[in-house]
Amino acid sequence: MERVDGARGRTIEYEPTGVKPLLVAMKDRAELVVDLAYSALLHDSDPIAEEVLALEAEMDVLQLQARMNMLMAARSTRDAEQLAPVLGMVGAAEKVSGAAGDIAEVVRTDDELPGAIRAALPDATELLARAELVESSTYAGRTLLDIDLETETGVRVIAIRRAGEWLLDPDRETRLEPDDVLLLRGPGHTLNEVYETATGEPYERPTGPTPEIADLTRAVDTIVLMKDVSELAVDLAYASVLFDDEALAREVLDLEVEVDSLNARLEAWTLRAAGAVEDPVSLRGFLHLANSAELISDAALEMTEGILRDIDTHPVIAESVRESDLAVRRVPVGQGSRFAGRSVRTLLDSHPGVSPVAIHRTDDEWVFYPEEGDRLGAGDVIIVRGTWPATEALLADAGEA
Repeated sequence: MERVDGARGRTIEYEPTGVKPLLVAMKDRAELVVDLAYSALLHDSDPIAEEVLALEAEMDVLQLQARMNMLMAARSTRDAEQLAPVLGMVGAAEKVSGAAGDIAEVVRTDDELPGAIRAALPDATELLARAELVESSTYAGRTLLDIDLETETGVRVIAIRRAGEWLLDPDRETRLEPDDVLLLRGPGHTLNEVYETATGEPYERPTGPTPEIADLTRAVDTIVLMKDVSELAVDLAYASVLFDDEALAREVLDLEVEVDSLNARLEAWTLRAAGAVEDPVSLRGFLHLANSAELISDAALEMTEGILRDIDTHPVIAESVRESDLAVRRVPVGQGSRFAGRSVRTLLDSHPGVSPVAIHRTDDEWVFYPEEGDRLGAGDVIIVRGTWPATEALLADAGEA
């Protein structure tokens, strides 16, 4: 059994492989490819954009192999019902990588973007930074396992450029060498420190001119918000699958609707701004980026389809989410928790390896990407992202292990 990948002319043959490792690989790559795509955009880097497209091609192969193996595994009506949501997860992860590929194409085809868009991207919730490792750094010559960067700081090394070659998605055994160029992603309060430790210099966010046209300013702000909300939707979608949580799945639906609304407003602002700029065609990059963010939120909603339709989800989905590199966890704040009545900053200081992405209040209100000064109340539920050890430690500290 084989199928031709027409987009790239490759012949993909059926290989008897477990579905779970394929889903794990697709989830990890879907998250990586989005990080790299926005890194390519931020740094206006054609080489990073090329790596995004290579990863997208790899995802095409993985999704075909996953579909073939699931078709071979379905032997009854019951199997088909349980595997349908798995097919949805496969298609959603592929859609995420396709959207990242579209962002990479914006970089490669030199679609013009006002300098303000690259200056605004670092205002997103998690920062992306390019750091050149100096020989005097305490990270030089040590493995990522030895440094334990993610657990200690919440900052991830998503890729390394060494001697002109890219090492994508480095693992814990990867050793950092002087002159490595590290692509970092993490919360601002710790990324600054990691960047300075790696380079010996303080991190300076990219700057650019503020658009003089009000509608263009709104469009720039909306792009950054769409980026954050669409990525959050993916996080919540994976969390809803892991915990079989219909409430989280419905929040993903609400976020998808919000992204659609933001996209409609961005289109209107961009069209109005077109009459006031010298070259209206230069604004098309806005529309391409907005469409990519919308595709990512659509993909997140597809991941939750089995939960929203009350279809029993195949255990392989939850297992694949649990075995991936990063965890998204629900952390209840109990009455006796030391975090009750304290700020998010208290949580960050004691557990720097986690990044809060949302707070679900007792009155059913959601606070997305909370600020350090936001207060946590007894009965709140925090959605956090981080390594499994870091999130497990937070759960134990919150008294809900």
